[in-house]
Amino acid sequence: MRAADLPPAEEKQIEALIASIERMTDATFIRNGRPYGAAAAAEFLRRKWRHREAEIRSADDFIEKVASFFLHERSAYRIRFSDGRETACSTFLRTELSNLRKKEQQLDSP
Repeated sequence: MRAADLPPAEEKQIEALIASIERMTDATFIRNGRPYGAAAAAEFLRRKWRHREAEIRSADDFIEKVASFFLHERSAYRIRFSDGRETACSTFLRTELSNLRKKEQQLDSP
């Protein structure tokens, strides 16, 4: 399956997840022990998604297979907020996806 074969709603959700990282200008993305800014993190996730697009069939797959860990070391990607708190990128994105789906359901309800 290629990204073009993804259901449009899933591709839109993945792009929204990446955009949520990109907007976090006051946070740091930690990958393989190194800090990256929001724009670099978003670009990395887009490239990794495109590289592994045949494996990605949903936004959930994207979180699990692209945005969770450094493949070679199974080192979890993390987000460090400006107040020093850290969370797993996958945890942050799962919350974002849940919120996004709730908003979509509200828009679809009469």
